[in-house]
Amino acid sequence: MALSNSTIRNINALGVLGLSCVLAIGFWLQFTLHELPCPLCLLQRVGFVLVMYGFMLNVIRGLAFAHYGVILLGALFGAGAATRQVMLHIIPGTGSYGSPVLGLHFYTWSLIIFTATMLAVALLMVLSRQENPNQKIVISKPQKVICWVAIAVTAFSAAAVFVECGPYVCPENPVNYLLLG
Repeated sequence: MALSNSTIRNINALGVLGLSCVLAIGFWLQFTLHELPCPLCLLQRVGFVLVMYGFMLNVIRGLAFAHYGVILLGALFGAGAATRQVMLHIIPGTGSYGSPVLGLHFYTWSLIIFTATMLAVALLMVLSRQENPNQKIVISKPQKVICWVAIAVTAFSAAAVFVECGPYVCPENPVNYLLLG
């Protein structure tokens, strides 16, 4: 049983939108609660951007196993960083980093999201057919808007990291923005 390619591309667009929301929540925590992301948090954001990019490739360029490979590599990278951070804080008395969201810290949510993404991509690969490379890809207006939102969120993420760390290595426990004094 295979789903239509347009349905699978719409599911990929929802993936782009969902990951844009995840990055936006990270921004919200960063700016409203004044919780600067640590280096492991930033690596998880890189993983989210890579996964989002892979989904976006499927939306814009058509379904391809190579695009799913980008998603899986990004999810593995992000899951590795999230797992490292969970392991740093799993022992009682070691403290945690950041405020919990719905009872779990953002790095724990990241690990859950990366794992769910890998499972979802495996399912999408089973249910989809690779598109004919000569077939013209039609991108709907909502899909274009979602992709532009993702690009904007990624640009804001990059700018925020530069303001936080400058051209240097980010501090282990940041307390202020380097370029804002």
